[in-house]
Amino acid sequence: MIVEERLVTYINSLDRGTDGLLAEIEEEARRTFVPVIRKETQNLLKLLLAMNRPERILEVGTAVGFSALLMEDSNPVPCEITTIENYEKRIPVAKANFLRAGKQNVIKLSEGDAAQVLKELTGSYDFIFMDAAKGQYIHFLPEVMRLLRTGGVLVSDNVLQDGDIIQSRFAVTRRNRTIHKRMRDYLYELTHMEGLRTSILPIGDGVTVSVKEESNEQEKTGTAGAGQQP
Repeated sequence: MIVEERLVTYINSLDRGTDGLLAEIEEEARRTFVPVIRKETQNLLKLLLAMNRPERILEVGTAVGFSALLMEDSNPVPCEITTIENYEKRIPVAKANFLRAGKQNVIKLSEGDAAQVLKELTGSYDFIFMDAAKGQYIHFLPEVMRLLRTGGVLVSDNVLQDGDIIQSRFAVTRRNRTIHKRMRDYLYELTHMEGLRTSILPIGDGVTVSVKEESNEQEKTGTAGAGQQP
């Protein structure tokens, strides 16, 4: 728990929540111990989608399709969503949920290792949601940055590891040390990468929101061009 539990409970009590099929899928996921994004993260996504109105969305980590359906439902404009999943047992469940929602033509599920699938994707995306294997975020980042358009938004979930991220690596269980180090590396890259503006938010299990900025050269060219006479 990152934020005091009573405060989280109060904030979530104000949440209007999901309804209809989304509520059913969320409950089914929790009942079968499939992790879905927390209420606080759901609300953040809804806000960011309302602000940015993305037409092309990429999700890394589908699970059973809940977050992809939530994003499609919350986006105020029509959009196309590409979502990537590698866990064979969850792929048919996600496909079935997209079919149940009638969104099988709007949400494209790409099967396989995200490291490889990302390399095969072309074009650019307005909004990217990272919610896959936490130890792989740092490896996905170069391709994600290639695919994110200038001005686009990257949201990464579960980055604070229930607060363990601030612990010494020796205070973390041995089996989690690699993930712990890689996530620290990922957060450093997000906050120090030129051309990327990032805020780390202590909500849910920790979320980063990043915006891809224009390079200094692009800004100079744009400024110079704006002052020139035709």
